[in-house]
Amino acid sequence: MESKVEKQLIVYDFDWSMADQDSDRWIFEVLAPDLRRKMKNLKNEVQWTDLVASSLRELHARGTPREDIEHALRIMPFHPAMARAVKTLKAQATPQTKFLCLSNANSVFIPTILKEKGLEDLFEEIITNPAEWDPSGLLKLRRRIDPSAVQHECKVGCSPNMCKGEELDAFLERHQTKFDRIVYVGDGSNDFCPILRLRSSDIVLCRHHRGLQKRIEREGEAQDLKATVHYWAGAWEVEELFQKHLTK
Repeated sequence: MESKVEKQLIVYDFDWSMADQDSDRWIFEVLAPDLRRKMKNLKNEVQWTDLVASSLRELHARGTPREDIEHALRIMPFHPAMARAVKTLKAQATPQTKFLCLSNANSVFIPTILKEKGLEDLFEEIITNPAEWDPSGLLKLRRRIDPSAVQHECKVGCSPNMCKGEELDAFLERHQTKFDRIVYVGDGSNDFCPILRLRSSDIVLCRHHRGLQKRIEREGEAQDLKATVHYWAGAWEVEELFQKHLTK
């Protein structure tokens, strides 16, 4: 017999998992397609967060104002069904649901988009790369783990700026809450490490045809992935999965 779920944690990646685009790439597609092409050409040579930071500096040098970047973020695709799904789940009394964001985007992009969707109070924490506007209007971005600092010890393949598995463990340690169920909503290959930390009572909602699905199919059994995996393509299916599996 299934044990009763009284407290659950929903962990979201952001780009292509909660939002229907990649915020790092989107702003350049909107504001400077040539920089977007340059990023595509350099993505295998330069660490991604560093590449986004340098592209933001170049965008600023061209005279692109902060307001244009913020506008691009506000119009980025974000499905109404996703917003409706998380609002409904957070509002229900049983089980009690908390949300965590684990993302390789940054601390300006994510809150700007969430505020536009009326979701600014959704997450207990947003764990991501730090960013801030300087007085000139430059968005200064840096890695969550500085290259000169002690590096994470991930052996699964997380990017240098953040091990999502270690971050999930640290969040659970900080909050000292016993969650009866953890649900991870993700799409990218760097979401593979944290889902390996999940139990058989937990759930993965994996977006179809992206890096996470490929890693689950290629490595899941060998790495002893225990959580139940459900696949989805559109946000309406996440809403459907929430209703079917997370409201009991």
